[in-house]
This record gives sequence, C-alpha cells and structure tokens, in this order.
Amino acid sequence: MSELPGTKNYEQAKQDGFNPVSAKEASAAADIVQILTEDHVQAKVYKNDIAENMAKGKVLIFSHGFNIRFKQIKPSKKIDVVMIAPKGPGALVRRMYEEGKGVPCLVAVYQNATGNALKVALAYAKGIGGTRAGVIETTFEEETETDLFGEQAVLCGGVSELIMAGFDTLVKAGYQPEIAYFEVLHELKLVTDLIQEKGISGMRRCVSNTACYGDLSRGKKIITEKTRKVMEKMLKEVKSGKFAREWIKENEMGRCNFNNLLKQGDEHPIEKVGENLRKMMPWMKKA
Repeated sequence: MSELPGTKNYEQAKQDGFNPVSAKEASAAADIVQILTEDHVQAKVYKNDIAENMAKGKVLIFSHGFNIRFKQIKPSKKIDVVMIAPKGPGALVRRMYEEGKGVPCLVAVYQNATGNALKVALAYAKGIGGTRAGVIETTFEEETETDLFGEQAVLCGGVSELIMAGFDTLVKAGYQPEIAYFEVLHELKLVTDLIQEKGISGMRRCVSNTACYGDLSRGKKIITEKTRKVMEKMLKEVKSGKFAREWIKENEMGRCNFNNLLKQGDEHPIEKVGENLRKMMPWMKKA
C-alpha cells in the first residue's frame, strides 16, 4: 500500500495494520499496480514514481479511465492495462465486502500484452467482491465519457443547480428558507433511494398520486428540449477532450477558477440553512 507520509490516509493505513510505502517502492515490488489517486495527480505520480518500474508482463490497473482516455498516461506496450471501476465509493465497496455482498463493477482492457489481461481484471473484481453483484464489460472510452457526462449533467452539476434553483424560487416567493430546504434538498434522498431500489416507474408508484401527477405533467417543463440540446453539447465537449483539457489546465494554473466557483457555492444561502438544520438531526451520518 502506497500513501504519503504525514497524511490522514497514511496514518489510517498504519492503524489498519498496513505498512505503507512510497509509490516508487510499491510499484517496484508489485506485479500488479493499482492507481487510486485523484485524476489530476495520476499522471505526475505515474511519470515520477511508477513508469520506470513497469517491467514487461506487469499489470497496471485503474478504477477510472480519465488518464488513459485523454492520454495523460502513456503506458509501455509491454504491460497489461486494465480497469475495474466499482459503481460506488471506496467506503461502500469495503462495507459491502465485509457484509459478504458486493458493488457492481465495470471492467475494461486497454492493453493485453500477456494475453491474460481480462482474467486478471476479473480476478481483481472478484477479490473486492464485485462479482457477487455483477461485472459489465466496457471500454476505457465508454466508462470515462459516460462518467464525466453523468457527473456534469445529472449527478452533481444538474442536481446541485436544480436544488439551488428550487430553493431560490421558494425563498424569493416569501416561503421560509427552512421549509424550502426540506422540500427541495432534504427529501431528495427519499426519492433517489426509491429510484435506486425500484427504478423511476417504481418510484412513481410509491409516492402519492399527487406527486406522481406533478412529476408526469411538469417534469418536461424543467427539462426542456433546450436542456437536452445543452446536454448533447456537454457530451460533445467530453468526447472531444475539451473538458479534460480545461480541467488539466485548471490544475496546472493553480485552480483559481475552481476555488472561486467552490467558494461561490459555499456562500449560497442554502448552505447556512442546511448547516443549522442538520445540527437538529443528530441521527444523520456525519461525513
């Protein structure tokens, strides 16, 4: 296990009984190297600490295809390069494994130098419990492009803006911010849990008929044809590499725009209202 000395993860690894070492030491000793750092630092770590140790026949594993898809990492042709992407965060993957369950995984092969790349990838997926739930074969391109689009258009960008727009609309109309928070943010989890468990159609049959009719008759007034055209444009920017180049440059230039946008989001009134309300709900899991 490789972690940076002095970091929270380094100390946690020691507490968990591991003997963390540098990426250079770990990659030199290992036949299978798994990169789990954030996208924007992977290329640097690979170039400085890992590349020289990837001898013929070794296996390089990713959990997200960003750096391969956008050619930030260009591995030797003599090694296998695969991806196992659990469809959930690391903490969930571990918890499901400990419970004898698993998180569904995507598997992909980018290079098959040894002829055994897919077998190794599937073995890794089995090792983390993924095959208990199911494994779907994909490509680095498909996983990366759909992942980025999903984050931007729906899971993060779309949902965040929709929540704040709903909150702003209610507060501007004179409703209490606390009531607005509950209606557009807090109760969202109840709906998404139903969607995950039963699908959209199942969710509609679990909520009230009033809510269901509001969904069916008003949803397309929010997600219009114009919205769908914007989504298509966003997907084109992902596929062309425009977004990737923008994000790489943002990190190279010190993240000024990123930090400003993050600060603007932090200063939205919904954050203060939510902070106060969550203090009243001690049963909620702390991040």
